[in-house]
Amino acid sequence: MKLAAQTAHTDMQSTSHQPLFLSRTDVERLLTPDECAAAVESAFRQYALGQATERILGVHAPHGSFHVKAALLMGERPYFAAKINANFPDNREQYGLPTIQGVVVLYDGLDGSPLAILDSISITALRTAAATAIATRFLARRDAATALICGCGAQAPAHARALLRVRPIRHLYAFDTARERADRFAAEHAAELSIPITAVADLARAVSNCDIVITCTTARKFFITQDMVRAGTFIAAVGADNEDKQEIDPRLMAQATVVTDLTEQACAIGDSHHAVAAGLMARESIHAELGELIAGLKAGRTNDDQIIVFDSTGSGLADVAAALSAYRRACARGTNASSS
Repeated sequence: MKLAAQTAHTDMQSTSHQPLFLSRTDVERLLTPDECAAAVESAFRQYALGQATERILGVHAPHGSFHVKAALLMGERPYFAAKINANFPDNREQYGLPTIQGVVVLYDGLDGSPLAILDSISITALRTAAATAIATRFLARRDAATALICGCGAQAPAHARALLRVRPIRHLYAFDTARERADRFAAEHAAELSIPITAVADLARAVSNCDIVITCTTARKFFITQDMVRAGTFIAAVGADNEDKQEIDPRLMAQATVVTDLTEQACAIGDSHHAVAAGLMARESIHAELGELIAGLKAGRTNDDQIIVFDSTGSGLADVAAALSAYRRACARGTNASSS
C-alpha cells in the first residue's frame, strides 16, 4: 500500500499531504463487507434526510460508455468523491480486461484537499453488494432461503457474501449466458460460502424456484419476464446503469412494488426507465427510495406475497461512503503499512 510520507489527514483537521493511492488489492484488504454496508447505509440515510447530494454524467463510446458519479456527504465533516468508470462489456472476450475499469477520487469537502485515489473495481463491487444486502434486509421475506445470481462476473462473489449476511440462504444458484462462468463461480465459491452452489442452464425454472433473484449483467434486453416470477419474490436488479441496459421485463416492473436506490436516476437509466418509457409504469408509482426505508420514512415489505424489485443503478453516495471507509482504515494503519 502506498501511503503518503506526510501526516495523514484526520477528521479533526486537514494537513498538507499527497493523496493516498489505494489499489484494488489495498481496497479489498482494507474494506470489509460489514464496514462497507454500515457506511453505505449511513450515506443513504443522510440522503433521505437531505444531508447529501449526488450528480451523474454519462458519455457513450463506440464499444462502451463512461460515467461519472459524484456525491457530497455532509455529516460531522463533509466529504466529496467522484468515480470515473469505463464500462466496456466486450472487454473480457476481446482484450482480457475487466468490463469495468476506473478510479474514485476522494476529497475533503471542507477545504477541498484531495485525500485519496482508489481503484474503483473493488469499491464498485463492495458498495453495490452492500446496497443489495441492505435492500434485501428490508424487502426480502425473512424466511428467504434460496437465491439465484444471474451474471457471474466481478459482482457475483461480493453479492453472494453480502447476501449471506442478511438472509439464511441454504442454496445458491448461478446463471450466466456463458455457462463456463457459472460453473467456475460455483466451483470456486461453494467451499468459501459453506453452502451448495449449483450452476443452472434453465433460467425460467431457476427464477420460479428462488426466493431472491439478483441480476448483475450487462444485458441490453430484459431476460427476467413476468411469467417466471412467483409471488413473494424479491429481485435486486443491479445491471442497468445506463439507458441502453435492461434486465427486467417492463410488465413485471409495472406489476411489482418498486424501490430504487435513487428514483430520478433509475427513471433515467435503470429498469424503471424502460417501464416508464413504455407507458406501463408511472414514476409516481415507485414506492420508495432505499434511504427512505433506512430512515423509517417509508415501509419495506408488508406481506409475504409481494413481488418487490430493487432498481439499483449505482450511487455516488455509496462510492463516497465506501471510499471514505477504506481511506480511514488506511490512515489508521499509518505510514508504515506494508506495500502491495
